[in-house]
Amino acid sequence: MFDSDRMSDELRALKVDVTRLLNTAGEEIYDGANGRVEALADQIRAALAELGETVEEEQEQLQGLVGDRPITSLASAFALGVVVGFMLRRH
Repeated sequence: MFDSDRMSDELRALKVDVTRLLNTAGEEIYDGANGRVEALADQIRAALAELGETVEEEQEQLQGLVGDRPITSLASAFALGVVVGFMLRRH
């Protein structure tokens, strides 16, 4: 009536099939996530490169302004330092 050997064989086969399906699904999830991570990393690299270019341009402009007006730049930096000093002293 009840064939326990056949039932055990079917359970083993089911276990193998489930394990195979889980491994395949895990690999697909990993591949999909890996692709999204790489795309995000590329976007971050591009944004950092653009930021670096912008900082270089701003640095060149600032050096030009300071080079053209050194006394004005020194007076502005001194005044800013005095203002920040007073602000920090009050707190």
